[in-house]
Amino acid sequence: MGISLSAARYLAPGAFLVDFAAQLYGLLSSPNMKDVHDANISFFSPLPLFIACFFFPQQIFQAAWLWRLWKAKPENVEEDRSLRQMIDYVPYYAVGNLCIAAWMVVWNQSDLKTANAFVTVNSCLQLYYVFTRLGPMDLGSWTSILTHVVSKMFAGIGVLDLLHNSSAAYAVGQAPSTAVKVLTGLEFGALASVSDWVFGGCLAYDLVALMVGQRVYGNVVWSNLLGAYVSAVAGLVVARNCLRPPYVRRDEYQALH
Repeated sequence: MGISLSAARYLAPGAFLVDFAAQLYGLLSSPNMKDVHDANISFFSPLPLFIACFFFPQQIFQAAWLWRLWKAKPENVEEDRSLRQMIDYVPYYAVGNLCIAAWMVVWNQSDLKTANAFVTVNSCLQLYYVFTRLGPMDLGSWTSILTHVVSKMFAGIGVLDLLHNSSAAYAVGQAPSTAVKVLTGLEFGALASVSDWVFGGCLAYDLVALMVGQRVYGNVVWSNLLGAYVSAVAGLVVARNCLRPPYVRRDEYQALH
């Protein structure tokens, strides 16, 4: 997905604005996104407040990242690895935003199976980027820090989106099976074991959103198990990052392979 800086400067903000407009539509239309959520509760339904609380800081980080992208100088591309990483992420960021914009429109039409297709594409795309293309965070570069925060927050909320929309589309009113409970713990544990503070924090936040939501919706036993998963994921993230810090300084930064 190679792209030039000049193209990235327009592609990323354009996709952001399309997604932002779709989110406003989702909030202001009737039925709105929460109405559809409330009508399709399942075992991976989070408390909507947690989505809102995640959304606003995410927009702030994206705005800062987009501003830095817009102000980047073409002559710095060849010598600045962090800037090249930022540009490399733009196509994934743009496609992700467009997928979520399309999801929002379809979700509000209560076509949850079609909506799930858009969520799946975005979530898989963001996870692919974070775990296969994103180099180590350079603590000496705000460009690198913002690219990591934006991409990992996008991937982190994508995990919750995928679980939520899949259960709402295919398992409304159902309780989680033993297989679902086991796989949830294994999948979150596997992701946490290879996550830094940013993505690991998002995983813990996802589980808290699910835990609180399920308790509110009356699934107390499942909520308690999700609470145990929160502690396990937090422990894995702390252990992984303390034993093997994943960050580097500018003079230690390794080229991407």
